[in-house]
Amino acid sequence: MISPKEIQEQCIKWWKEVLISFVGSENIFPKEINKIGRVNSKDILNKLSEYKQAIELLKSNSKLHKKLGYILITEERQFDKIGRQTVPVKIIVDSIEDYLKITAKEKEYQTFCKSYSLIMLELPMLKDWIKFNVLKLIEHDTWNDTLKVCKYFLNNPQPQLYIRQLPIDIHTKYIEESKSIITSLLNFLIPDYINDDEKDFEKRFNLLSKEQLIRIRFLDETKSPLQNITDIAFTEKELKHYNFFVDNVFIAENLMNFLTLPCLKNTIAIWSGGGFHISYLKNIEWLKNKQFFYWGDIDAQGFQILNQCRTYFPNTVAVMMDEETLSSVKSSDGKPATNQILQFLTESELKLYHYLKENNIRLEQEKITQKYAEKKITSLFKNA
Repeated sequence: MISPKEIQEQCIKWWKEVLISFVGSENIFPKEINKIGRVNSKDILNKLSEYKQAIELLKSNSKLHKKLGYILITEERQFDKIGRQTVPVKIIVDSIEDYLKITAKEKEYQTFCKSYSLIMLELPMLKDWIKFNVLKLIEHDTWNDTLKVCKYFLNNPQPQLYIRQLPIDIHTKYIEESKSIITSLLNFLIPDYINDDEKDFEKRFNLLSKEQLIRIRFLDETKSPLQNITDIAFTEKELKHYNFFVDNVFIAENLMNFLTLPCLKNTIAIWSGGGFHISYLKNIEWLKNKQFFYWGDIDAQGFQILNQCRTYFPNTVAVMMDEETLSSVKSSDGKPATNQILQFLTESELKLYHYLKENNIRLEQEKITQKYAEKKITSLFKNA
């Protein structure tokens, strides 16, 4: 048989429905508790004293004895061995006031109503957004400032400013601290002006951001535009306007390996932050006619990055990412990798990728000796 605590738990499951009904001006009460538990003579006979206490507890917590709460409907039922006994047949929550008392959500409901009234006053167009995000009106408690941001973007959907420069009467870190809720709202309010394939907040909403610096090492120092300078950093935007007249581009996942690559004719090395940050290179057009070489860790993620690199630069050659290198150096445990279809790997690379993934194996670049690396790279470029 159900207890007052279980009644509360069932009612709490209605919480989102209750809030959505408020937005739609609908009344979902009275509402009946569906599962109250069947009572049979065996249950009562075995634990008669406990049963009577449970019935009394249900009654004492019902609306009959309290100003607000659930309505308990019972009936007298005749049992063979124990005679007439009171049995619960229905439990009904009659109104929103009763519901809030049962669930102890009066304060949250008041917060919701206050937030809803403010949003409807300032930006009534958000009503449909609220229907799918009712809990955010309670979880988020700075709606005055959030609505200022929304209004600004509605009037200036492509600011091309840094967040700090936005002329909004809020403290400078507010947007940084509230990106999740603001993203959801702006996705709804200005869908025609967002860069839908971008996850980065600034890029998604046409803001300026601190750009990742891309380092270029001239492995052939004669190709450097500045005498005696072989290591230069550019922003992505700046790098788009340069075309270094070299044949080869070497990418190393690890920064120290990038810094210790040997001298190579007609070659530059690029480090864009390591790992999947190779994506910073995808829109630099002048790179697309170069011969690429990629040296990554021998693990599942390394081959995923290699596959990603080939989506931008199809002729990319893998460097020291093979069984020979793996067997020459002691490996360690790898990181779990997500399942991906790597359609740009060769048959042998794909075989090694699955082996590494299934056995959780990792060989980091740093564990390969400098002597071995230089020998392999030099040999590769001689034969290229």
